[in-house]
Amino acid sequence: MFGVDSGRVERGKAALLPADEAEDVTDLFKVLAHPTRVGLLRAMSQEDLCVCDLAEVLDMSVSAVSHQLGALRQARLVQCRMEGKMAYYSIREPLLLSLLDQVVDHVRDAGGRR
Repeated sequence: MFGVDSGRVERGKAALLPADEAEDVTDLFKVLAHPTRVGLLRAMSQEDLCVCDLAEVLDMSVSAVSHQLGALRQARLVQCRMEGKMAYYSIREPLLLSLLDQVVDHVRDAGGRR
């Protein structure tokens, strides 16, 4: 082909993920692509919170928060620890906070919604 740099093409191909890994990455971003889940993660970035606390923070019902936490737990993004009868949720992976903070910074620098 005219203008194709085979070295660049090979480096580009080498950077691609196997299909199953690419699917896992997109699934993770799909889970994060929900404003309530972003709010839950931001709230938990400060400290562990129970469902009742999270419902109050987000002004939502406990059942709605529980549903969203279920999606985050299924994606292994948050974890739960029991303290007596209370279940406290926390972010499982500190890298997630770093990623979320970087995305927030990017959105703010780009001027927010278009």
